[in-house]
Amino acid sequence: MKYDWIDEYLMQKKAVTKNLQADWNWVRYCIQDKMFAAICLDKKDKPYYINVKTDPLESTHLREQYEDIVPGYYSNKVHWNSIKPDGEVPNEVVKHLLDESYELVLQGFSKKKQGEILGET
Repeated sequence: MKYDWIDEYLMQKKAVTKNLQADWNWVRYCIQDKMFAAICLDKKDKPYYINVKTDPLESTHLREQYEDIVPGYYSNKVHWNSIKPDGEVPNEVVKHLLDESYELVLQGFSKKKQGEILGET
């Protein structure tokens, strides 16, 4: 996988946990059990997609701009995109998408819960 830095990058974010969704063979990155990113693995445990939550307005634009970004694999195609792990999407774009995905899921919590998650209370 071209983006071998993803695990370390995501695990540095506050309150992130990861687990293996064995039925799907996905490594899921979560905030309080709410997934914000996943690395989808094949039967040989090789990544074939990286799923991220995206702003619906940005999703279509990203898919048009990068052929290695496609509608979310086994996900809501309005809110999720998949990145091909050996594609040509620049590292900075992937980091932006991971950060945005984290923020979108974090914003789904109440302000009070966000403060608790971020250690601000």
